[in-house]
Amino acid sequence: MQLTTKEIQDRLSEIKSDKDPFLKECKTDSRKGVQQLVQKWMKKYEQDKILQQQFYSMLSYERSAHNNGFHLIAGIDEVGRGPLAGPVVAAAVILKEECYMPGLNDSKKLSAPMREKFFNLIKENAQAIGIGIVAPEVIDQINIYEATKLAMKNAIKELEIQPNFLLLDAMKLELPISQESIIKGDTKSVSIAASSVIAKVTRDRIMLDIAKQFPEYSFDQHMGYGTKYHLEALQKYGVTVHHRKSFAPVKELLQSY
Repeated sequence: MQLTTKEIQDRLSEIKSDKDPFLKECKTDSRKGVQQLVQKWMKKYEQDKILQQQFYSMLSYERSAHNNGFHLIAGIDEVGRGPLAGPVVAAAVILKEECYMPGLNDSKKLSAPMREKFFNLIKENAQAIGIGIVAPEVIDQINIYEATKLAMKNAIKELEIQPNFLLLDAMKLELPISQESIIKGDTKSVSIAASSVIAKVTRDRIMLDIAKQFPEYSFDQHMGYGTKYHLEALQKYGVTVHHRKSFAPVKELLQSY
C-alpha cells in the first residue's frame, strides 16, 4: 500500500543520512508532493552539513589547547563597551568537551530569538558559567577599557570550576592563567561565541529592567546605545543614574547644565 505524503513527511523527518534507502525510494516517487518533500529534506540536510562543518572548524582553538594538555578551557567575551548607558557585562564559559551546538556564532550575528535559544543550549552544554557586571559609575572611575578587563576577571572568579586556559576575543588579562587572544574570536571559537551569547542576553535583560524604570528613554529598543531617539531623550529628560557620565555626549550635556 502506497504511503500518503503526510506519512512520507513523518518518515523523512527521522532520516539522518542522504544514503538512507527510504530517501532513495522517495526520489523515484512520481508524485509532485513527494518530490517537494525530498527537495525540502535535501535543502535542510545541506544547511545542517554547513552548520556542522562551521561548528567543528570553530573548535580548532579548543582542540589545540586540548592537545597541549589543557582541559578546562574558558571562552571569555564582553558586551556593552560602546553604549552611553548601562553596565559592561562579561561572561566566561567552560563548555563540556563533547558539546555540539551547530549554528552557534557571535551574538551580533544571531537574532534575539536565536540568542535566547542558544543561551539555554549553552547552559545545558557548559561545565561552568561565570558572569561579571561592572556598573556605569565604576566605568566612569576607571575608564571603559579597564572596566571591560575587570568584568572579565570577575566572570572568571564566578566560575564554579577554575579554568587552566583562556580563549579571549582580542584581549589579554593580567592573570596567572595560560591564554590566547584571538582577533574576531567570537566568530572563530565556539567557547568565545558561547560567552558572547551569555553576556549579550544577560546585558539585554538588565537593560529591559532599566527600561521599565525609565520608559521615556526606550532602553528596550536601543539597549543604551547612542541612537537618535536616545540622544533626543537625553536632551529632553536629562541624565539618569544608569548613564555613563564620562562618555560624550552625556559628559557634554552635564557640563551644559
